[in-house]
Amino acid sequence: QQQLVESGGGLVQPGGSLRLSCTASGFSLDLDAIGWFRQAPGKEREGVSCISRSGRSTNYADSVKGRFTISKDSAKNTAYLQMNSLRPEDTGVYYCATARQITIPTILRCNPGDFGSWGQGTQVTVSS
Repeated sequence: QQQLVESGGGLVQPGGSLRLSCTASGFSLDLDAIGWFRQAPGKEREGVSCISRSGRSTNYADSVKGRFTISKDSAKNTAYLQMNSLRPEDTGVYYCATARQITIPTILRCNPGDFGSWGQGTQVTVSS
């Protein structure tokens, strides 16, 4: 059974940091592009950051550039989203998702509709 499990969310003060993890089971993340997405209450799900299968191509939403970093560890079959300098507007449920046989331009658009396998999400709340 193929599964993605996110972890690492929580409550953090503005300016703080969190590292989200996305661990795959039943398949290798080396086969897929990986994306991190978030959904705030009352808003549509949006792309935060995406990375190609090779790891050489990445995309970041303008709102997180310079603060968030996407990475993956093949040995652990896990992808990460390091989030620094967190702001209240970063609050939401964060999801990881994967896509196979996806082109680089599509990855760089980091559109939720292009990713087919999803985790259950992890809540991130940035508040004082």
